[in-house]
Amino acid sequence: MQKQPNSAYCSVCGLDNVAGVKVRFYETVSDDGAAELLARFSGRHCHQGYPGLLHGRVLTGVLDETIARALNFGSGLNVERWGITAELTTRFLHPVPLETEVRARGRVLTQNRRMFTGSGVIYLPDGTIA
Repeated sequence: MQKQPNSAYCSVCGLDNVAGVKVRFYETVSDDGAAELLARFSGRHCHQGYPGLLHGRVLTGVLDETIARALNFGSGLNVERWGITAELTTRFLHPVPLETEVRARGRVLTQNRRMFTGSGVIYLPDGTIA
């Protein structure tokens, strides 16, 4: 796996952002051979929604970033273009506990010069889709 770099103040991956999620992103290949981005993270108490649970806005932000970063798979992020979200639909199936490492996977499904579509999933430690 190739690790993608973190930024300083991004709310999702920023290492110097005190309220950031500090997500770590890795380029990998899925079992079906597709290029995917793997995100690993643990929600902290500043990311809480209901007591002991990660807020949905944080999960949505992580999914958004994971899918958008999948667009730059293999580029080392040395690119002139970035994906900007036009539409994002989420469906939460299970709550995500704080202080527990979970993983997200994102991939590009289609793309052309101006637009792309992607998908992403967050997994609990036991493999359940959150």
